[in-house]
Amino acid sequence: MYDKGHEENRTAEPYASSSEHGEPVARPSETGLARAEADSRRGLPFMKTFCTNVWSRYRHQFSDPGFILSIIWSFAFLAVSICLDHYASIYALERASNPVTDIILSNIRAYDVDFVFIYGPVVFWGIITAFLLAHPQRIPFTLKSIALFVVFRTFFVSLTHIAPFPEQAVIDYHSFFTSIFTSGSDLFFSGHTGGPFLMALVFWKYRTMRIFCLLASVFFGCIVLLGHYHYTIDVVSAFFITYAIYHIAEYLFKKDYTRFSQLLAPSRES
Repeated sequence: MYDKGHEENRTAEPYASSSEHGEPVARPSETGLARAEADSRRGLPFMKTFCTNVWSRYRHQFSDPGFILSIIWSFAFLAVSICLDHYASIYALERASNPVTDIILSNIRAYDVDFVFIYGPVVFWGIITAFLLAHPQRIPFTLKSIALFVVFRTFFVSLTHIAPFPEQAVIDYHSFFTSIFTSGSDLFFSGHTGGPFLMALVFWKYRTMRIFCLLASVFFGCIVLLGHYHYTIDVVSAFFITYAIYHIAEYLFKKDYTRFSQLLAPSRES
């Protein structure tokens, strides 16, 4: 004879009526990451699970007033640093003196790498932005680190007025997009090299991002040398200066770094 109660018990998964009062009790395996795995086995689309996880992160983070204040300050700091860098770049162009010889640039011709020089960083920072948007808890420390990097670079650019190497790949520094970020005379130190290296340090515990950013740093370092857009010293020094900037950021933004580090632990990485 058909057992209706038995059928109801089968369809009541993932709950088991183990309570003394007969109330459904969630199985232990249906919590945390195990729940996401169970959902996947039941055929729940990956994107739906991913979006649900991201939405949960945003709800959790934006329920903290301290996080909201920190993220506002990080965007403000970044905006101010970019403005300072823009005017420092113009100042360096107006005060540029004479070019100098270079152990690499003087011995290789200039290669046409202007497209990669301009749009390569757009792709790189687009990937970093997407990664941060998926993990909002990492935004404040990352943005403040970038802003600090830009401020230090602004300082060095203002001090150094060497003219660009005379032979370089053709690039339109007067176009709207390019002129926002460079004048061609903001040489020391290389932002193309230092920026990705900073991200490698920031995401050092996250293996995939670390390797991606390190490769991007070396790749862009080669690009700016092949196009004669930077002197060799600009590229080499970027690694050392950026390393120091990262540790200064750790010291100055301790609360943001603590939040970032705790949620970057391998056991919690998604």
